[in-house]
Amino acid sequence: MILQGDALTKINEVSSESIQTVVTSPPYWGLRDYDNDEQLGQESSPEKFVFNLVNLFQKIKRVLKDDGTVWVNIGDTFFGPKGGHFDSKNSITNSSTGSEYRQQRKAPPKHPYLKVGDLSGVPWMFAVEMQKNGWYLKQDIIWHKPNPMPEAVNNRCVKSHEYIFLFTKSKQYYFNADAIKIKDVRRGSVWSLNTASLKEAHFAVFPEDIPALCIKAGSKEGDIVLDPFMGSGTTALIAQRLAREWIGIELNPEYIEIIKRRTAQSELF
Repeated sequence: MILQGDALTKINEVSSESIQTVVTSPPYWGLRDYDNDEQLGQESSPEKFVFNLVNLFQKIKRVLKDDGTVWVNIGDTFFGPKGGHFDSKNSITNSSTGSEYRQQRKAPPKHPYLKVGDLSGVPWMFAVEMQKNGWYLKQDIIWHKPNPMPEAVNNRCVKSHEYIFLFTKSKQYYFNADAIKIKDVRRGSVWSLNTASLKEAHFAVFPEDIPALCIKAGSKEGDIVLDPFMGSGTTALIAQRLAREWIGIELNPEYIEIIKRRTAQSELF
């Protein structure tokens, strides 16, 4: 089931304690502006972005089963003219979807400690704030990207990883380690998975293995999986293939059409 609208509002339409696992990748802070006042990611500081994101997950706590899990893939951005701040006069139209997004072009706002060129540290800000709000942080998984995006810098290493945080709302929770073993060996906390592309979307999408691993470990057949930031719908697609029910929330109507096409095609096989 797709719920169209902003996640903070639409999550109220989901039944209490109905979700077994949440698998999602929120927007990067300050990376793209889709010119929608309800979007997350365009806050004036990383702290405000994290506040809004944690507020959403506090609402998700109501719909999550007591033994449920939350898997959040969250990336970071650099603070400065090319990260964390936008110029609304500069827009780029994606040729495949026709959607417009704005890219950063002007000086960043003042910040108490972040300097131009600093890595913003959003993933760990988010993880700590989730803990402060009662969530158990059970694991930080490193998604290692063997095929990282090229970067035009030579004063640091190419960024080739992101975090996947595993949260629970209870001390005891469902986790099927056997379902994600590698040749009878328990899977480690570094997942080496190539990024994926989708010609219909201008952004890199989840590699299908990420939601597959999270869903297999965190749920059983027939359970409901939630993705509050559906994007191109990869989590829903994999949930469907793994005989799980799914609920997704997406703000962008163009992406909803992509999701409908992808999940409809999956049902044919």
